Amino acid sequence: MSAPPYVGLRSYTKDDQQRFFGRAAKAYEISVKWQAYRFTMLHGQSGVGKTSVLEAGVLPELADRRVDVLPIGRLSHGSAFPMAALPERNPFTVALLSSWAPGESLTRLSGLTVRQFLRRRGPRFDKYGDPIPILAAIDQAEELFFDFPHRQGFRDPFIAQLADALADNEDLYLLLSIRDEYLARLKAHGNPLMNAGQYTEVVVDPFDEQEALAAISKPLAGTGRSYAPQAAETLVRELRTVHLQGIGTPSSYTVDTIEPVQLQIVCSALWNSCPSDLTVITPEYVERHTDIDRSLGDFLDQALAEIARDHEIPLERLSAWLRETFITELGTRGTAYEGETQTTGMPNSVVKALIDRHVLKAEMRSGLRWCELQHDRLLQPVQRAFGGARPRPDSGQPPVSAAEHLRVAEQVLADGNLTLAETHGDKARRACGEDDLRTLAEIESFLGNLAHTRGDWEVAERCYKQASQVYERLRDTPAVGRSLASAGRVILHQGRPDDAIDELRSAVGRVPNDLNLQVELAITVWHTGNPQAALSILQAVLSADGDRPIALQARGEILADLGSPIQALRDLDRVREPTEPATIAARALALADLDRVEEASVELEAALVGGRDHGLVAYLCARALSRMGNRARAAQIAREATRPPLTAYQRRILADLL
Repeated sequence: MSAPPYVGLRSYTKDDQQRFFGRAAKAYEISVKWQAYRFTMLHGQSGVGKTSVLEAGVLPELADRRVDVLPIGRLSHGSAFPMAALPERNPFTVALLSSWAPGESLTRLSGLTVRQFLRRRGPRFDKYGDPIPILAAIDQAEELFFDFPHRQGFRDPFIAQLADALADNEDLYLLLSIRDEYLARLKAHGNPLMNAGQYTEVVVDPFDEQEALAAISKPLAGTGRSYAPQAAETLVRELRTVHLQGIGTPSSYTVDTIEPVQLQIVCSALWNSCPSDLTVITPEYVERHTDIDRSLGDFLDQALAEIARDHEIPLERLSAWLRETFITELGTRGTAYEGETQTTGMPNSVVKALIDRHVLKAEMRSGLRWCELQHDRLLQPVQRAFGGARPRPDSGQPPVSAAEHLRVAEQVLADGNLTLAETHGDKARRACGEDDLRTLAEIESFLGNLAHTRGDWEVAERCYKQASQVYERLRDTPAVGRSLASAGRVILHQGRPDDAIDELRSAVGRVPNDLNLQVELAITVWHTGNPQAALSILQAVLSADGDRPIALQARGEILADLGSPIQALRDLDRVREPTEPATIAARALALADLDRVEEASVELEAALVGGRDHGLVAYLCARALSRMGNRARAAQIAREATRPPLTAYQRRILADLL
């Protein structure tokens, strides 16, 4: 017997196109609109199959078209990269470009905007020499609006980068895939995109009856099994039937749609029940061996058990809360308003986990976010969950692996829960064996990133150095260099400039051809109080690559600091429409030195939106304000800089001015 025809809970990938059915019409619609409109918003509920239709439906549909399709992009990346090595970079841009160019190092991509990346990549041409359309997609764009600490200030500059790229390249066509409940927020922030040219929306709904029949029966082609007439129809009928168990006589009714996730759960269970010699699945076999409530109940039990474990809450409390909050006394679906931090007493990070596991869904009503069960078909399984009619499962589960703890830590960190992320990071460290060096290095890097986010520089230094030692044992020289560069950065924040430079020089020595690391060394040398030496390092970088944006930005910032506004603007203007707050702040300082006060004020306010608490941004803005005569506000902004704080050099300069 061949491989199972159903993928279960995971999304389909482009390698699954031979068993992906039920979305042919939708895949065609998306592919046509993506090529026709400059900006397309693809949206639907969690679990409806947006990722699957993109990967296994749309990409194959475009395979033979005259288009240049970039890999599907994402706005977050794994924990392995020490983020302190990328100071002052937009995390959304870095993550997106790394998914569009997976073979390139993050340090090289970190200095680019979206427009610069596409320009460097260059156009593609057909056999007649004409440029062909570039199709770029970003999946799970709701990550723009997750409550990840210190990322909100980068959201609008990132959206502006996307709009800038569309305006710069008439052959670029952009698609963003997003959950329904975040669509209004994207529209509120996405005016630059919608104003950049033609705009359309495509919605992905749950399966109707015919789509469900195709998704059930057609994947069996080539497996040695098939459905007898009416067998798949019997399964669809059962999936559409909801049983109510509230006050009074039990009843049932039929719904119009079928959730793709539930179809996969039930079909996978049915397939696994088949004996090896069964070749035809009959309606009678479906009726005898398909217990949809039990299959969905097993799925629910596993989801609740894992969420309770990951978020360290009692399983009975979670299941009771789910029943009491989302099922009415009549046995129908109830709703709950999601507050700022909790939903009827449950942390919102748990609610998000339930949405991610396709137990709950959320929608916006009158500007408020309301949650309910994903589908009526979950009513009976929720009523019978732990503490209800079904017993708690065996506690004899295998121990959680280090890699799984790390995955959970990344997930809860994306929700903004630093404390729980650190708990799972520590558990991952304790569970990691000495023979799993790669995972150990990633754990140390992750914990270093957490400490860096909190501003705990000593812990961050220790974690980054430990990561570098493990990478040394793995002989991963580039990773050693990145870890040492991160250690150097956090050492500087502790007021040890000479040690910081030593770490950065060691990092550059490990990866001498990484020009971006040399730029970071120059920036560190500048922050320690030697801007002329920093300029010498940057001159060497620009001699090797005269158009490297990250080097031009750094040199422009240093020249502005040195009081050379004309030369500073010459460099900064070569970086068209910069989005990094520090670069914008440097422009404000240069313009203030040239007495172009009105322009300087506009740039200064833009810089403070995204980087008010950042040391370098605060330093440059305070200098600009001082130059414009507003010393009181300059002093206030300097006091607010905490992540990272002002360096000794910056404090000394500001003390002389203020």
